[in-house]
Amino acid sequence: MLIEVLKSKLHCVTVTEANLHYMGSITIDEDLMDAAGLIAGEKVQVVNNNNGERFETYVIRGERGTGCICLNGAAARKALVGDTVIIISYALMDFEEARSFQPKVVFPKGNRV
Repeated sequence: MLIEVLKSKLHCVTVTEANLHYMGSITIDEDLMDAAGLIAGEKVQVVNNNNGERFETYVIRGERGTGCICLNGAAARKALVGDTVIIISYALMDFEEARSFQPKVVFPKGNRV
């Protein structure tokens, strides 16, 4: 049996940009991606602490060291620049593997690792 479990999380990062006229996704600073073990194209859930919005999208690699968290396309309507969000990824794994799996949980300060 496979179950879906928390793989990684960027806890409380700040939205730095919102680009409505882009095809969609979330652009994340590559340093933050590395810290959380995220890859370009990976599906993530984004939870907005300011307004309660929850949505799914995919990751685009952002410029390293910038602290960029940019919501693109329709996702740009789900948060304002300055909002605090949590970015969550999940993984499917065997039940026994999941019991001992340790997710990567990152608590950035000022969108920096």
